[in-house]
Amino acid sequence: MTRTLWVLALALAALVVLYAMRRGWTNRAARHADLPALLPGVPEGLSEEDELLPSVAGLYVGTTVAGDWQDRVSAGTLGHRAGARLRLHRTGLLVERAGSEPLWIPTSALRDARVDHKLANKVVPGVGMLVVTWKLGDHLLDSGFRPEGAQDPHQWVRALHALVPAETPDSPSEHDDEAAMSRQEET
Repeated sequence: MTRTLWVLALALAALVVLYAMRRGWTNRAARHADLPALLPGVPEGLSEEDELLPSVAGLYVGTTVAGDWQDRVSAGTLGHRAGARLRLHRTGLLVERAGSEPLWIPTSALRDARVDHKLANKVVPGVGMLVVTWKLGDHLLDSGFRPEGAQDPHQWVRALHALVPAETPDSPSEHDDEAAMSRQEET
């Protein structure tokens, strides 16, 4: 009899945990529900000749609320990991994601870029990943990209910094290339 009660109690505890996880995910999705409708479409006429850097293949890590590397955006496909190719144009950053629509970040939405070692519940060793801070509607977001092989994300940071509009009130000032490097070396 005692064993049966323990099994029932553990089963009930597991159900409560699963319910809480599901409820947390749906609350998060509701918080970000307006984001997919705000996403700009990819402009016509982009070509490889107009790219500021050679495109790079890698992993689109996902998008989080800026400043909280674990608060993954769960609305639409912004939070889904996917193989991707980055293309940088004067008018914005194009993330061509496998199995999903492309993500276009216009230059006017860019706020910052840095190399970091964590985003969207993913921690990476070594060189790290490119994290782009951008504004979508009233939301400040961080999107991460891990380049394949020995690609250096620092050149992308420099190129993106050259495109970031003049200082805006919501630009994170604590995210610079050197600070990210020192944070990465601390771990």
